[in-house]
This record gives sequence, C-alpha cells and structure tokens, in this order.
Amino acid sequence: MEEMLSPLTAISPIDGRYYREVRILGEYFSEYALIRYRVQVEVLYFLALADAGIFDLPETARPALLALFEQFGEADAQEVKLIEQTTRHDVKAVEYFVKQRLDRLGLSAYREWVHFALTSQDINNTAIPLLWKKAIEEQYWPALHELVDALEQRAEQWADVPMLARTHGQPASPTRLGKEIRVFIERLRGQMHLLQAIPFTAKFGGATGNFNAHHVAFPDINWEDFADRFVDDTLGLTRIRYTTQIEPYDHLAAQCDALRRINNILVDFCRDIWLYIAFDYFHQQVNAGEVGSSAMPHKVNPIDFENAEGNLGWANAGWDHLANKLPISRLQRDLTDSTVLRNLGVPFAHTLLAFSSLQKGWARLQLHAEKIHEDLENNWVVVAEAIQTLLRKAGYPEPYEQLKALTRGQKLNQQAIHQFIDQLQIPASLKNQMKQITPWNYVGIIK
Repeated sequence: MEEMLSPLTAISPIDGRYYREVRILGEYFSEYALIRYRVQVEVLYFLALADAGIFDLPETARPALLALFEQFGEADAQEVKLIEQTTRHDVKAVEYFVKQRLDRLGLSAYREWVHFALTSQDINNTAIPLLWKKAIEEQYWPALHELVDALEQRAEQWADVPMLARTHGQPASPTRLGKEIRVFIERLRGQMHLLQAIPFTAKFGGATGNFNAHHVAFPDINWEDFADRFVDDTLGLTRIRYTTQIEPYDHLAAQCDALRRINNILVDFCRDIWLYIAFDYFHQQVNAGEVGSSAMPHKVNPIDFENAEGNLGWANAGWDHLANKLPISRLQRDLTDSTVLRNLGVPFAHTLLAFSSLQKGWARLQLHAEKIHEDLENNWVVVAEAIQTLLRKAGYPEPYEQLKALTRGQKLNQQAIHQFIDQLQIPASLKNQMKQITPWNYVGIIK
C-alpha cells in the first residue's frame, strides 16, 4: 500500500512543518493548480476560435464549457493524471480530458478544435504566467503591503526617539529610531514600484513561434492579432511577439530578481533588528510556555527574525537560479525550463513564510527607551562632529584635529566636552551654542 504524504513524512518543510502556513499556495503552484490553469487556457482558446468564426458553436454550450475550469476540482485533476499514465505527456492528457468532456456534453463534433494548431508550450507559457500573476496579485502583494504598513506604524510611533547611530559598528552621529525604519520602508517601496512595472508575459505562436500550423490551415486570418487579443484581453497577460517554442522568460527573470532584491532588503532589516535586540534597545514580549533554550531558562531569543532571515536566504537561492536559468535555452527549445518552473512555488512559499515571521517578531518588540538613553549618555563624543563644524564655520584653526585629539578612542562625558569648549578662544555666544548640543538633540532634520 502506497504511503500517504503527511507533515511528518514530507521531505520538504513546505509540505511538512510549515504546511499550515502556506497551504493556500496550493491554489497556484501545485500539480492540481497547474492542471486547472491548463484546462482554463484550453477552454478559453477553444471559445476564442469559435468567437473568431473558425467554427460555429452553439451559444448554449458556453456556460458548460466555462464550468470545466471554473468548477474544476481534485477529482478532475485525478482524471487528467490517469490519462497521463497512458499518454506520458501532461499537456496532451489535458487535451484529451477536455475532449472527453466535450463528448459528455454532446459536443463531439467540435473535439478536434481543442488544442488546434498548438504546441504544449502555448498552454504552459500562458497557464504558468496566469497562475504566477494570480499568486503575485492575490498573495504576495497583500502580504508585503501588510508588512510595510506595520513598519510604517512603528516608524510613526518612534519618529522622535533619538538613538545612537553606529557606522562600522562604532558610535556615530545620533539618529532617530523612526527614521532608521523609514530607510527600509523607502527601499522596499522603491523596489515594489520596479516590480509592479514588469509585465506578466506569455508565448502563444505554435510549435516554433511562427503560427505555421495556424497559417497553413487558415491563411486569411491574422493570427498575430488573434493571439494578441487572446493573450492580452482574454487572459490579461502580455504576448511576446518573437519567440522560439517557449517564452524567453526575460520578464519572469526580472520579477525573480525584483523579489530577490526585496528579500535582500528584508535580510538587512532582520540583521539590524537582531542587533538592536542584542543591544537591549528592544525587549521581546514574553509568551507563557515558550522556551528560549533547553539549558538556559532566561533566554528570549529573536527567533522570528532569525527564521525570517533563513527563509529569505533560502528563497533567494531559488529566485537566483530561476532568474539565471530560465532565459537560457538551446536553439528553439530544450526541456530544462519545465522542471525548473515546477519549483516556482518553493521560493514563493519561503518568501511568504519570512513575511509571516517578520510580522510576528515585529509585533513582539517593546521599546527599551532607558537603554537607548543610556547609550547616548555614554557617548558624548558624538557631538564632536557638531563642535568642529561650528568651529570651522567660525574660522577657528584646525578644529577637526583638536577634536580628534580630544575624543578619538576616548569615553567622554558632558563635563569633559564642556571643559574643552570653555578653553576655546571663541565668543561666549558660540560657546553657549555649543553647550546646547547634546546626544539627544543632535539628530539632524530627517525623521
């Protein structure tokens, strides 16, 4: 007896440990979903041929034909897979499935218009972009917008919180916590804008992209116009005009690159937040029953940010391979794109898992304002930049060098800084101006 897949026996954690969190993606990236989208393209193409006057189809047949994919279920997919055991060709199995449904509907006279003049990639290179577009629009964008909105709320909440900046890991000119979050928000939105500009492209042009079979059968029909209307208007995709047997995948590769760049920004974010937690700038909400270490009872680990970083990295390995591999195919076509595209949902799932972990971790953070204040108090040296800049403005000789001698590698407090100011040969008004500068108010203008 064949063993049934379960979360405990699954090889991939996507179908095992994390299945509950990503199971909705089965509606786009599973074998069932691919078959359903193939049936959709086959049926809509069949109807488009009828609408173009290629053959006369009773209008009463249309609702039942649309129902073939609108009401498509797992039992239907199983039927296709049973046919595939004979054909040993997945798309041909879909063609035969649709033809058999026509027979059941009393439409056998029209069965040879199913898959008319097409090659498998006319179906695959429309069905896959269609499911990809749906997954991006219905799953990716809502999850990413929700994450960016959560960052925006905290950026506003912490807009006026002064914080010690660190360049090269060392104390640097103070900043504001909210502003540092907005750095990531702006980066994300910039890449989101670029991603939105990339079209969802498809191939539809026969065995080698030239409409050979279409043209020989109906030479008076403008098949390019037909294909444009079918792909662009009916399917909502963008048809690539010059192709081999397959779509060149340049735009899909660009989308994978864009997804990878967005993930990289979030990896950077995860690492920064991880460090702020390590600095004790943030506490994490303690959940009853949760264990941070099997040996150290006190631990409250930043596991959500660590899990997010790990999943983002794993996803990026997939996005990188897809972007690098898919645009390359020998001559008019080899089969390497087929097996690779079947894994399109894997980096997608890891990406959404990372978004979910980030949301959980972000919601748990509690600002430790006292520690942030303490770090500023312990680093009065950061006002040296302000003092030497004002001295330069006043024409004072070698102010940088004097402040360097005073502060480099030193731990100075407010008193030491003010003693230095007092011994300067400058107007009292300028001294007073300098003494008004503190690590808490020397934060610039950007919030």
